[in-house]
Amino acid sequence: MTNILEIHQLTKTFSDNIAVDGISFNVPQGKCFGLLGPNGAGKTTTIEMMEGIIKPTSGEIRYSGRTIDSIYRQEVGIQFQHTAIQDFLTVKETLEMFSQFYDKTIAVEKLIETCSLESILDRDTRKLSGGQRQRLLLALAILNDPKIVFLDEPTTGLDPQARRNFWQLVNRIKQQNKTVLLTTHYMDEAESLCDEIVIMDQGKIIEQGSPQALLAQNFEGVMVSLPKQASEFLTAAGFEFQLNHNRVEIVTTQVEKIVRDLLGKSISLDGMQIRSPDLEDLFIKLTGHQLRG
Repeated sequence: MTNILEIHQLTKTFSDNIAVDGISFNVPQGKCFGLLGPNGAGKTTTIEMMEGIIKPTSGEIRYSGRTIDSIYRQEVGIQFQHTAIQDFLTVKETLEMFSQFYDKTIAVEKLIETCSLESILDRDTRKLSGGQRQRLLLALAILNDPKIVFLDEPTTGLDPQARRNFWQLVNRIKQQNKTVLLTTHYMDEAESLCDEIVIMDQGKIIEQGSPQALLAQNFEGVMVSLPKQASEFLTAAGFEFQLNHNRVEIVTTQVEKIVRDLLGKSISLDGMQIRSPDLEDLFIKLTGHQLRG
């Protein structure tokens, strides 16, 4: 598999604070690569160095085998978390205006189709919903037909339906053999979209690989979950468990035995849930705290 980006011993310091601490990883071409971590983990600084916005203190970023340069900056597209759009223009006028900023662009008609903008072309950009605005920003990010697309928390604040609609657009972009780099706090988003992920904490990489492989390596079985108030009874009865938000969870490969043991200790099963481990469970296991802070 060809790597489009190679990150080697990347470090960034601000005064006496080490934001990114000597991390290395490769990004495969044509895949969706996720960078996960809580606020302060160093992922935003890492992404900004990869985008070419800030310079590393040390280390190297190589694009298709060479140091990033002016050509690289022409071949990436970025959807920032917060982007200002010119007021009093329609969606179509905005696309046409931004098209004038580049020598090479995707045809506006193709952008409209790829990002599902047909129904809002004549709408004032000030009157767009959150999901409609993100679709427009995605179109602007791929306007220059980039080989790499950076998406920084693209679905934050969107309702569940709008988030899933956006995922469909990202998959369309992947089908065009573009590489997508995604930062997100939504674990279902990372599991759905990402072919490979890096999990960061305190400026270091603590795990990397495909979501499915990482979960398989770190968990066996399922999570039996009970309301938090069951914790004192579980402790008294000698059960091993972990806290996750307002729930207590037991990892087991023997659900029926756990249920019998709980009933045998007269522990109520009211509110019990059974689910498969996810990436947030993995993060808690690795760091001892939750991914969303």
